[in-house]
Amino acid sequence: MTSTPSRLLLLLSLLQTPREWSGAELADRLEVSRRTVRRDIDRLRGLGYPVEATLGADGGYRLGAGATVPPLLLDDDEAVAIAVGLRTAAGNAVQGIDEASIRALAKLEQVLPPRLRQRVASMAIATAAVPGYGPQVDPETLTLMARAITSRERLRFEYRSLDGSESRRTADPNRLVVAFRRWYLVAFDIERDEWRIFRVDRIKDPWSMRTRTPPRDLPPSNDAAMFVESRLLDLAPTYTAVVTLHTSVKEALPFFADGAAQLDTIDAQRTRLTSYADTLEWLAFRLLVVGCEFEVHEPAELIDYLRSMGARAQRAAGSGTGP
Repeated sequence: MTSTPSRLLLLLSLLQTPREWSGAELADRLEVSRRTVRRDIDRLRGLGYPVEATLGADGGYRLGAGATVPPLLLDDDEAVAIAVGLRTAAGNAVQGIDEASIRALAKLEQVLPPRLRQRVASMAIATAAVPGYGPQVDPETLTLMARAITSRERLRFEYRSLDGSESRRTADPNRLVVAFRRWYLVAFDIERDEWRIFRVDRIKDPWSMRTRTPPRDLPPSNDAAMFVESRLLDLAPTYTAVVTLHTSVKEALPFFADGAAQLDTIDAQRTRLTSYADTLEWLAFRLLVVGCEFEVHEPAELIDYLRSMGARAQRAAGSGTGP
């Protein structure tokens, strides 16, 4: 059995998860008797934590909102500042913010007393921020999804696909992942019987069905970030460029040293380049920075893109008013 202070901290950590815990579940997690759990709940209440209890076969314990902020070593202004900061950051979908910020927001807002919740809401209404790159995501949507993930609850929502078609989805959520300035929900799609990723900015009217989901392992290694990255790479178009460079392999090699291209000697002054990329812009950039003449053999999309780029550059140079 752990010491009483350590056990109380573990109990508080469990109760801060937005779900209801039965006495048996808590006793099992803490490796103590139900009677000890009841005594520890009373200790937390004595410290100011608003632990609520419900009776009956389905009853249990959960952390509710009290009249004051429980002792989190935060004063009112600090609690409001953290809540506003997390909400603003989540709303702007800034790159680098991960699920931890949403979990923290869910825990903090759950225990804020009404007067501080009003301050947070007022700040959100009265302030505006320059939007970041990428689509905006509603923090309430992220919070709802984070709670469903933590509580293992099934979700229903409307989803708009890339082609604009809309459908109603039922899914077991696994993780929220931030990638390339966008939020993605990794979930098991019930109707399609497979793991999918959903752009959160395309999700509308999500709600929890309050149905507990079965445990599922995300293939291949239960790593949500790796799963999203691999799916995005699979969905991205891949272009193969075949180009003749009017320079030697030795001169061209420093520009293609990342391994994403193959260089073959045609003769002393010409090199056959085979390169791969998921955007035409990146292929065009790599060719132009080499600083030599070249002919593109394929793909046709790259030829059209270079023509369009060349025409824009020529118009820009022709309209210049330099000295």
